[in-house]
Amino acid sequence: LTIKGMEGGYYIAPTLITGIKQSSRVMQEEIFGPVVCMMPFDTEEEAIMLANDSQYGLGSSVFTQDKSKLERVMRQLNTGSVWGNSWMSWDDNMPFGGMGCSGTTREHGPWSLEFYTETKALYTLVSR
Repeated sequence: LTIKGMEGGYYIAPTLITGIKQSSRVMQEEIFGPVVCMMPFDTEEEAIMLANDSQYGLGSSVFTQDKSKLERVMRQLNTGSVWGNSWMSWDDNMPFGGMGCSGTTREHGPWSLEFYTETKALYTLVSR
């Protein structure tokens, strides 16, 4: 992909990857770019298992017209952010961060204060 005025940069056109195995590198690692990997599944349980079969967990999206299924599946995904019937809608008052190798801290809102805080416990024996 060449963008006028930015020749020589590293750009990739939006890409859809299909026909791959769950164990493939593109399914097991985070790709920061306009790339979507799609894999068929037969049951809701299999879809959840496939989605959670990674050491990374930054974000995920669930698309369905069934509202009860949407909430049920969203709650079972091991990612820091889960979008329902959307992608990358944002609210700076909500926590942002990943799970697993995608990180354990949260940014934005009151959750970010913990990132900058070191707690200390002080124990003192007071004589009677």
